[in-house]
Amino acid sequence: MAHPDNNIVLTDVAAQQLRDDFLGWQCRLRQLSARQMGGRPLQGMRPKVLSPTGDELSSGIIVLIIEQDPVNTTQMLRFQCQKTHDPIERYDKALELLSAAYYQYPKNFSDELTALFGPASDLPATLLHLGRCVLEFEQFTECYRIPCMVAELPESHDFFQATYWHNHMFNPNMPPQIRVLSFKPDWPHASTWRTEV
Repeated sequence: MAHPDNNIVLTDVAAQQLRDDFLGWQCRLRQLSARQMGGRPLQGMRPKVLSPTGDELSSGIIVLIIEQDPVNTTQMLRFQCQKTHDPIERYDKALELLSAAYYQYPKNFSDELTALFGPASDLPATLLHLGRCVLEFEQFTECYRIPCMVAELPESHDFFQATYWHNHMFNPNMPPQIRVLSFKPDWPHASTWRTEV
């Protein structure tokens, strides 16, 4: 997969435009997933994870985009999870929420991505040791390469709670001792390109 020169540093205006384009693209993919694919994560929602030196650490992790203020949505998801133990009813309610206007406004979302990991995964320890990684997204002809700072979120963090309850809606058998990592993009060093059709 050919991509632009990694040494290019974007201006503030170009970095902001890349950020906005990426969030718009992610919202469109997630609408497509919710409305046409039964909520199954599309390829563009599962970036490849590379070390800062380019070694592949994972062929794909599912990342979430979180509202800048996720508290109301988190409360709604928590309520639905606690309201019923029927996994099908939960799943349907999650799709109903995500298929509506949830992803309609990209400006409502933070550019800080999150991912949930089970206790058996070794990847969080590796990423936290490095402190940084590169996420490579690809779907259809669009590609993004985004260097990120990596941190672990405490359970009290709004983004941890948003990530936990979003995942819980789709997975009623959440294991204990899950971990949530955040990925904070370094937009001036990010890049985008298109592949051949």
